[in-house]
Amino acid sequence: MNYRHDFHAGNFADVFKHIILARALTYLGRKPKPYRVIDTHAGSGLYGLADVRAEKTGEWRQGIGRLLAADLSGDLAALLAPYLAIVAPLVKADPPTYPGSPLIARQLMRREDRLQCCELEPSAALRLKTNCGEDARFRFAAIDAYTGLKAYIPPVERRGLVLIDPPFEKPDEFETLAKALVEAWQKWSSGIYLVWYPVKEPRRVDHFVAALRDAGIKRLLRLELQVAPLAPQGPLVRNGLLVINPPFGLDEEARIILPALASLLSDGQGGTSMVEWVSGE
Repeated sequence: MNYRHDFHAGNFADVFKHIILARALTYLGRKPKPYRVIDTHAGSGLYGLADVRAEKTGEWRQGIGRLLAADLSGDLAALLAPYLAIVAPLVKADPPTYPGSPLIARQLMRREDRLQCCELEPSAALRLKTNCGEDARFRFAAIDAYTGLKAYIPPVERRGLVLIDPPFEKPDEFETLAKALVEAWQKWSSGIYLVWYPVKEPRRVDHFVAALRDAGIKRLLRLELQVAPLAPQGPLVRNGLLVINPPFGLDEEARIILPALASLLSDGQGGTSMVEWVSGE
């Protein structure tokens, strides 16, 4: 598949991914020592929802648009608050925009924390530098994501999070990703890794997850969200995050967040979710 973000910003997959990212960064910010975020496929950082590409699909209306229209309360509202505090003002602005992961991370980071982004596509890289370049905490490299992953871990802070969010343009992306992840974990086994993936062929995903488990990666949490029935040639309706070294309690938070998202974002089409320890807890 080819997952170009300008067409899909703010959709159900972004909502899911960015909520979990915000929960993990909230956890990192509770301890005084600084941390580093490494975003290997950073994109442009900010997306216009009135842009012709976003309007062509309109996916954000069934994603963040639907979530913002929901009546949230209790534990769910509290867990989503850090994410929504960043996203809601941008989506409700004129014109509406949606932040990518670098801007979400930047909003949650403290003065002493750092953000390292990799983006190889020239137009996205230029927009990213425009959106984040004046922030002294921001570092940028126009290099391949997996080259950056090798180069920037372990970070000097020894605390932090790696977000790996490939577009899955290449047919062997799962195999490349598995190899890179195992090598990264062997270099920095204490880091938090959030790894996004689409679910178009469930068996391929199962093989990918099994490869990581069989390589000995400890504390591996699998989260998935589906908002409509799977169809072989249909649009993306299921996606997942693998979390290596999830923050304490993230699994329990996900058991509150994911079923709620499955209900709110599925429009009665039988949304489902998964929270599963592959190894560890």
